[in-house]
Amino acid sequence: MLDDTGLRMMRLAGAGFCCSQILVLLALEDMDRENPDLVRAMAGLCNGLGDCSGHCGVLTGACCLLGLYAAKGAPDEEPDDRLPLLLSELTDWFRETAEAEFGGISCAQINGGECGRPHPERCGGLVARTYARTLEILADNGLDPSQGRGNAGA
Repeated sequence: MLDDTGLRMMRLAGAGFCCSQILVLLALEDMDRENPDLVRAMAGLCNGLGDCSGHCGVLTGACCLLGLYAAKGAPDEEPDDRLPLLLSELTDWFRETAEAEFGGISCAQINGGECGRPHPERCGGLVARTYARTLEILADNGLDPSQGRGNAGA
């Protein structure tokens, strides 16, 4: 049985969004915000940077998600000093998880050598676990996923 996040992910995937877009859309929904420009930009990470040869869009999208909460976004804003550690923690976890399960972190490896269309079970499960892990990392560091930074995109 799917939980609320799983149902939200299915709805977004059914609407034609890719993994990296789904991650940011979930976060924006949690913050009660919309930002179509950001969602469009996240499409550049889909399918391992477009040709399946790059890092999985789930990893790169989740790194962007951490940046959404902790990076500098305005001239008068400072980045959270913990951002490099947050990124390292996520990347280490993802690498360990994906290498154990799929043999690597490229889109092609995770998709079993197939390119062009994500593998629903492999990718869907990885998106869900990565989103949950990203939220844990934020919470463990005192960053509230429902708040974000400032009022950008509100």
